[in-house]
Amino acid sequence: MEAAKVYTQDGTVDLQGRPVLASKTGRWKACSFLLGYEAFERMAFYGIASNLVNYLTTRLHEDTISSVRNVNNWSGAVWITPIAGAYIADSYIGRFWTFTASSLIYVLGMILLTMAVTVKSLRPTCTNGICNKASSLQIAFFYLSLYTIAIGAGGTKPNISTFGADQFDNYSIGEKKQKVSFFNWWMFSSFLGALFATLGLVYIQENVGWGLGYGIPTVGLLVSLLVFYIGTPFYRHKVIKSDNLAKDLVRVPIMAFKNRKLNCPSDVLELHELDSHYYKSTGKHQVHHTPIFRFLDKAAIKTCSGELPCTVTKVEVAKRVLGLTLIWLVTLIPSTLWAQVNTLFVKQGTTLDRKLGSHFQIPAASLGSFVTLSMLLSVPMYDQYFVPFMRKKTGNPRGITILQRLGIGFVIQIVAIAVASAVEVKRMRVIKEFHIASPKNVVPMSIFWLLPQYSLLGIGDVFNAIGLLEFFYDQSPEEMQSLGTTFFTSGIGLGNFLNSFLVTMVDKITSKGGGKSWIGDNLNDSRLDYYYGFLLAISIVNMGLFLWTASKYVYKSDEIKEFSGGCVEMEAKALDTSPLTIQL
Repeated sequence: MEAAKVYTQDGTVDLQGRPVLASKTGRWKACSFLLGYEAFERMAFYGIASNLVNYLTTRLHEDTISSVRNVNNWSGAVWITPIAGAYIADSYIGRFWTFTASSLIYVLGMILLTMAVTVKSLRPTCTNGICNKASSLQIAFFYLSLYTIAIGAGGTKPNISTFGADQFDNYSIGEKKQKVSFFNWWMFSSFLGALFATLGLVYIQENVGWGLGYGIPTVGLLVSLLVFYIGTPFYRHKVIKSDNLAKDLVRVPIMAFKNRKLNCPSDVLELHELDSHYYKSTGKHQVHHTPIFRFLDKAAIKTCSGELPCTVTKVEVAKRVLGLTLIWLVTLIPSTLWAQVNTLFVKQGTTLDRKLGSHFQIPAASLGSFVTLSMLLSVPMYDQYFVPFMRKKTGNPRGITILQRLGIGFVIQIVAIAVASAVEVKRMRVIKEFHIASPKNVVPMSIFWLLPQYSLLGIGDVFNAIGLLEFFYDQSPEEMQSLGTTFFTSGIGLGNFLNSFLVTMVDKITSKGGGKSWIGDNLNDSRLDYYYGFLLAISIVNMGLFLWTASKYVYKSDEIKEFSGGCVEMEAKALDTSPLTIQL
């Protein structure tokens, strides 16, 4: 007798829109085709970002402030553009097709960038390591290539990780347990790509050639895309069920403002809401009323004006987004700290003794590999030992709540920037002791003094970066999970822009009136330790704000299951059984 076909319970379909069998699709079998792309994409990104500040200063003759600002602006664009890509995916064409189109743009950008550093007419000519000034055309083509990559990343970054998470059915107990580990191992593959970039590609760029250094990840991306499409029969796809998300989110506060003088009914059932059968027939998720951000409830008040009020579900979605926004705001400073890895940390390393033996010199950007190595060592320990241990203590499937995970990560980051400041104080003492003034003079202090700050940031990211990605995916409204993930990416992007702004303003203020800039072209005659101390101070203040915001936050619990009896049951997420957002 033929076994009954068991379909996924979360409504996922294949590429043709047909229900998919749970046993033949999704899970880690499908995700295995995605991991290669993530590894090669991260290899490409970090292969550029890790050493871009050196290329800009040595090949394009940009000064320290300009190069740091341009690296931050490009990195910021890479992390900001996913807002558009996620919106297109959630509202119009879905994650798969958005990723497909964007990945081709990304590869085009990598090809153009490889040409920009390879084709003689597109790159400045160099003799004995000293390059001529680049022409306006060469600079324009180089930055066109970079920002083409940023546009491509806008559609790939928010959709590939959420597409991977979609391969696990939240309504299956077994698959839901597997999903708990998904983001840890997803980031693990990302770290592998970053490790190869900071160890291998950076060395190739500086010692073999920039063309080969950019060409390798370009070929890798093409191969990984081929592998991705081979896995198409195994993928599950979420059905687009949402209307115009931006329109709904904007309309709720507008309606609440229009009804600001009205009193909310004491009985929430008097607020406007569609019949539960509408949600069941359309496959959309109904979200029940929660007693927070009550001023937004006024958007659902029924009036005699003839204008249709917002539904309770749409009001609750707006409440969720508002709650996530408040958490997002206190993640910007930690993202600013991380921006130092590819900018000032690298410039700091170029001043130190980088010799390893008598013939080998470590590229300054390669020290970033210790961030990745720390992550690679810490992720399995976190997933295999820390989580099971804490799970026994707390009863939480994740071991600790996601916000507790973020808090630990932020504290480790603060310690890292404090260590960086202390090491810079040590470097300045050595400079004074040996009377070093020229920017070309090597400070007789090993580059490995920077190792602790890199390693601590890597350990912190196991708690911080993975926690943020999981938090914004998990806590976002069901129909907005790609867009929700952009809270993670845009936070990193704005962190880079914020660092660019801070570096520029600090330089202008400290050099005003002929003073010595904290971040001058000659780092041997600057006060980078003061800038790190400034970052430490604002990080401590931000930590206090995070603790206050996190103490007010409660996790969403709004998955709805329809049972044969017709009643609706609220199924809790893995973290908590309390309603959404922040209580104020």
